[in-house]
Amino acid sequence: MKILTIENDLEYLRQISKDVAFDDKELKQNIIELKKYCSDKKIFAIAGIQLGIPKKIIYVKCSKPEKNSDINYDENLIMINPKIIEEKGETYFWEACASCLDNTCYVKRPYSIKIEYYDINGNKNVKELNGFISTVISHEYDHLFGTLHMDKSEKTLHLTKEERDKLRRKESYLIISKK
Repeated sequence: MKILTIENDLEYLRQISKDVAFDDKELKQNIIELKKYCSDKKIFAIAGIQLGIPKKIIYVKCSKPEKNSDINYDENLIMINPKIIEEKGETYFWEACASCLDNTCYVKRPYSIKIEYYDINGNKNVKELNGFISTVISHEYDHLFGTLHMDKSEKTLHLTKEERDKLRRKESYLIISKK
């Protein structure tokens, strides 16, 4: 299991992921791979395409920045065939991406999203999510359509993880509006 990067796999990462069929015999294994990658790394979430799985799957490990340093914290939120049906508000965050190497980007995202998705059992869910989780999911959702955070960046810096962490402490998640 290897993360795909813009350096080696940009064309692959730019593709649009396919809808998941619930009779897909690989689906459970795909989710195990996403979970394992998130468990091994200090990342908030991952989209299937980033591990070479071009299916509409998002795995959210952590939607709380204060919990991201706890490698054992795992929300285990699986979103299959997600669709953002409403966006409100405006936030900014210094985003990073496992596929985009040292590119730390200042990205505007919605404060609130209403998202429709299916869980692993095929049950349809509709949730309104507010705050940082909207940023996390919006970032991963973009991956499903070949969009990278760099494409939406208002500023891009090339930083080490330590430099990025320091910048995020200085310029944390910024809420412009909630509506």
